[in-house]
Amino acid sequence: MIKTFRGLIADGAQDTIVLHTNDGATGYRIVKFECIPNTPGTGSDVQAVVKIYKTSQTTIDDTVDFSDQTLLGCLYFQDNAVQTYPSSTDIIFDTEVFNQDIYITHEASAGSQAMNYYLELEQVKLDLSENTVATLKDIRNVKTQGL
Repeated sequence: MIKTFRGLIADGAQDTIVLHTNDGATGYRIVKFECIPNTPGTGSDVQAVVKIYKTSQTTIDDTVDFSDQTLLGCLYFQDNAVQTYPSSTDIIFDTEVFNQDIYITHEASAGSQAMNYYLELEQVKLDLSENTVATLKDIRNVKTQGL
């Protein structure tokens, strides 16, 4: 089953996608991640980084670090005010299965437009051992973040 989520996130903000369950037997995997500015084609430069994390972030920035084990995916969107340069989007995401809430952040390095995001997650049933592994990974990530 595919679950979809969409929203409008302000520059410098964080959204929470609530996924946790009481028993942790439902897991999710990212299958699609897309973004578009709130007001596309308005003649202003836009450079934005939208990221998906396994843990809540205390600092919202436009730095992408794939050694961060809590980073599930990132999207870089750029659009030039000059119409002769087409917009571009680079999207990278992990296929890791998770069973807790995820967090979407947005930081613009040029322009300050809010970004619309669209996220598709594949819902998977976890057996007891998969459930335990996913939950322990999430606990370890929270401890690593110092929360």
